[in-house]
Amino acid sequence: MAVAAIPLSVTLAEFNAGLQRELQSGQVSLRVELPADLPFSASLFASTREAELARIDWPDAAKRAFCQQQFEAQHAHYVQHFPNALFAIAEREGIAIGRVYLDETAPEATLIEITLVAGERNAGVGGALLRVLMQRADQRGLALGLHVEPFNPAQRLYERHGFALAEAGEIYSYLRRPPATAAAIVVSAPEGK
Repeated sequence: MAVAAIPLSVTLAEFNAGLQRELQSGQVSLRVELPADLPFSASLFASTREAELARIDWPDAAKRAFCQQQFEAQHAHYVQHFPNALFAIAEREGIAIGRVYLDETAPEATLIEITLVAGERNAGVGGALLRVLMQRADQRGLALGLHVEPFNPAQRLYERHGFALAEAGEIYSYLRRPPATAAAIVVSAPEGK
C-alpha cells in the first residue's frame, strides 16, 4: 500500500499539536534540523557514548575525534538510506534538547532515532514523542519499526509501548509495533508518561 507524502510543514504542525496534547503544554516542539544544528547533534551523539568510552584508556581528544567520526558516518548513513526522512530537532522553549529522525515510507514507518540531552531523559518527553509518532503511524495504517542496542535503557520504553522483538541482530535488535486498529487508538498518556 503506497502512502502519499505529506508536506513537511503539515507533518511538523501535526507533531507539535500532538506534543502539546501529550505534554499539556507548548514548551516542547519539533523543527527541521538545519546544517547549523549538526554540531549540537554531534555533541548529543557523543553524550550517548560517554559511559562506554569512559572504560577506554584514550586521551580526551582521541575520544572526541572518535565520536565526531562516528557521528559523521552515522549521519551520512541516515541521509543515504532514508532520503525522505524527517530530520528534526526537539526544542524546549527554543533550546535544543534532542533530535528525532523518522521515515514514513510505506509499508512501514521507521523510527530512526530519538535522542535527548541527559537532563531531559526519563522526564516524559521521550514517551510523549514516541506516543505522537505511534498515533501518526496508526492513523496512516503503518507499522512502526526501530533498531535499538540490547543494552540501551530506551528498550524498556519501547516495550512498554507495545514494541516487540522482530529480529535479534549482533549489534542491534529490531523492534516492531503493528498499527493499532482505529478502535484501539488511545490519545491519552498512560500513567507515569
